[in-house]
Amino acid sequence: VSKQMLEQVLRELQPLCTAEQQFIEKFFQPSQDPADLQVLEVSVRTMASAPPHFITYFCFVLFLRLEEPTTRLLSEIFSCLEPELRGFLDVCNKVHPFGCLQVLVTLNDSVFEMWGSSSALPSSFLNAVLGNMLLLAKSSFNKYIGTLCKEIEEAKMPSKMKGGILPSVTRFEEFVDFSEEVFRTARRRGELDKAHLRLAGSVFSSINSLSSANLKVNTDMVMMENFHHIHCFLCQKKIHCLEGKKREAKQMYSEHMEKYVIKYLGQPLEKLNHFFEGVKARVAQGVKEEEVSFQLAYSKQELRKVIEKYPGKEVKRALETLYRKIHKYLSPEENLLPVVWHAMEQEFIRQYQEFEDLIQRCYAGSGIAMDFTMEDLLSYFNSITLSH
Repeated sequence: VSKQMLEQVLRELQPLCTAEQQFIEKFFQPSQDPADLQVLEVSVRTMASAPPHFITYFCFVLFLRLEEPTTRLLSEIFSCLEPELRGFLDVCNKVHPFGCLQVLVTLNDSVFEMWGSSSALPSSFLNAVLGNMLLLAKSSFNKYIGTLCKEIEEAKMPSKMKGGILPSVTRFEEFVDFSEEVFRTARRRGELDKAHLRLAGSVFSSINSLSSANLKVNTDMVMMENFHHIHCFLCQKKIHCLEGKKREAKQMYSEHMEKYVIKYLGQPLEKLNHFFEGVKARVAQGVKEEEVSFQLAYSKQELRKVIEKYPGKEVKRALETLYRKIHKYLSPEENLLPVVWHAMEQEFIRQYQEFEDLIQRCYAGSGIAMDFTMEDLLSYFNSITLSH
């Protein structure tokens, strides 16, 4: 409603000011002063030999000088116009949380149309007033964006929140949705693009700050879901200035999913992981692969003890527990469970193959093997997926 009222006010101002200007020029003829005309004649004659661009600039300045009497009269007649407009814009800004957006677009379009219109002579007085209002609208908009950025960056994780989409991400999306609708038919969107980039930077900063937060849930999981959510949202919106942020969100989502998967997969085969990390460390220190088994902590007997702790049935049970845990904490809205579970399967297979390879290289001919095969492992994952 405030947008429509502002548009109506601006529509009615132009013909009013233009009519008043035409009356003043016709009745008082302030620009027809003989002294002004003599100055113009002498000046043009004197400037005849000057460079063309200098003459153009001089004539423009002189035209403004001749306009001054009319502008002064209009300023006196409409002395209350600018203060009243300022007050009206202030009300429009407060009516809606994003009111400054509507004010900026409406003023921008009105000024653009007025200056580009040939149907009526625009009043230089009105140009100046609306120019001031436009500067005011831009200032209000930038101030609001600055405040919103600060609120997003300083927002704290809700104490009872177990995961899911952060309030700062939701606020960013609400702003983008509303602003894109408001600017859909706008002549210019430079200010909006700058705002989008500032806000996106603040949201990314807000999500990244979670890495140092004391959350009750896995931090990588929350960051993964939120960056995934932003990436999907930006894919849907197709905003040119945010293409870089869209790619960055995808990269961050992938990185945190990898961290999340690796951290949680350490649990089903934790002791086995720890044992082979030690084996790799000895090889990296210069111990020959065929001599690793002579190290007391990494002997064949110690390897058999660790492997005995992971019979196939126990591994399957551990994977089922892991699946239920992931299912419990991942938010259903993002539907990332199939993606994460598949990534865990791929990582588990990679780990299994690495363990098999290390056994072949460092314990060759020992006859030692894990209790489950690759086929068993694939069937574990497949049955868990189908049963849920």
